[in-house]
Amino acid sequence: MMMPYDIIRKKRDGKVLNKNEISSFISGVIEKDISDAQISAFCMSVYFNGMNLKEKTCLTKSMLNSGRVLNWNNLNGPVADKHSTGGVGDKISLILAPLVASCGLFIPMIAGRGLGHTGGTIDKLESIPGYNTAPEETKFKNVVSGVGCAIVGQTNSLAPADKIFYAIRDVTATIESVPLITASILSKKIAAGISGLVMDIKTGNGAFARKKSFAKQIAGSIVAVSKSLGVRTSTLITDMNQPLGFAIGNSFEVKEAVEFLIGEKRDKRLYELVIELAGDMLLNNGITDTTDLGKDLAKEKLSGGYAAECFNKMIGALGGPKYFIKTYSDDLSFAGLKKVIKAKDTGYIYSVDTLLVGQALALVGGGRKKRGDKIDHSLGFIVNVSVGDWVEKGQNILTAYLKTENQFIEIKNYIEKAYTISSKKPSVSPVIIEKIK
Repeated sequence: MMMPYDIIRKKRDGKVLNKNEISSFISGVIEKDISDAQISAFCMSVYFNGMNLKEKTCLTKSMLNSGRVLNWNNLNGPVADKHSTGGVGDKISLILAPLVASCGLFIPMIAGRGLGHTGGTIDKLESIPGYNTAPEETKFKNVVSGVGCAIVGQTNSLAPADKIFYAIRDVTATIESVPLITASILSKKIAAGISGLVMDIKTGNGAFARKKSFAKQIAGSIVAVSKSLGVRTSTLITDMNQPLGFAIGNSFEVKEAVEFLIGEKRDKRLYELVIELAGDMLLNNGITDTTDLGKDLAKEKLSGGYAAECFNKMIGALGGPKYFIKTYSDDLSFAGLKKVIKAKDTGYIYSVDTLLVGQALALVGGGRKKRGDKIDHSLGFIVNVSVGDWVEKGQNILTAYLKTENQFIEIKNYIEKAYTISSKKPSVSPVIIEKIK
């Protein structure tokens, strides 16, 4: 093994690392020959000096090969996935995975947990009684093969180097490094055996990438490295200047996802984004010849109930209720104290500080303030208005479902501060800002 000190110093001095240096460093991390302090120094050096395309590709490949790579040769169709950088009310994965699976894709989705103001797909699914987010690999593969999709948490065998790096990045202020973000996302996704990927990179006041320029850097890096590794990838830059959909909170977002799939209630912006992502996934993986044809196929499967049935089969196959799309209201847990936040003025909803809305839920236990915190899946918000809506003074703008009056006292100021009402009508950002291929 090359000396980690020399590799760190070389990157610290702004020089380009070669393939052998990068792979040696990752091997040392896995073998525990490299200390946390050295990993931290490496991450900080990358944060300040960046990496070129060849370095990022080598880093991603080394992290990918630090563990198992799943093989899907037994499947008679393309294997694909979607990844989002997260936001408030983002339940896209719950809807999109069964939707594109019903169109002919196989989706082995490795999802994550929430931290801070953003929700996690695995946390949402764990609000479903009996659902197993950590099945044995054989079970996982059987569900993907038999149902078309399975959404589970990251295992220790897939890209283990990423887990080590991420834990250190999280406490050393190096999360916002484009090369490290790229390697982290792609190593996990490609380890799941996919041949195509669509990225949803959110930007705005409720997003990880608050500035569009940063979101574009991430998108460009991921598309370029994916191409180098032979994975067909496209990226959407999407708006997170207001919550996505009607519901925020784990059980509530699962409920909204089910109601979306069965056609009971569909938020316009959520629908537009789901269909666009589906169209890109179906094009990227050869199911259709154009995005528009993919979108048409997705709409057909959605309206015909095929996506809902696929979701139901996935829930049942992974230990959840057998007829979940019919019994979800009884199966899920919802806090019983209903409290309303009202508009303080008459005018247009001019803006929403989405970060504050997400933080309010985390503050009372509906999300995590630090890793390892337990979540109360029954807590949640229903958003009653969107940016650009006209409201009268005293009109309901958000409904909170809580357990105690003290919880309401804790969140009330957050929510009231988050919503700005003005006599001036705002310009509303489109949910899809830009597409990068």
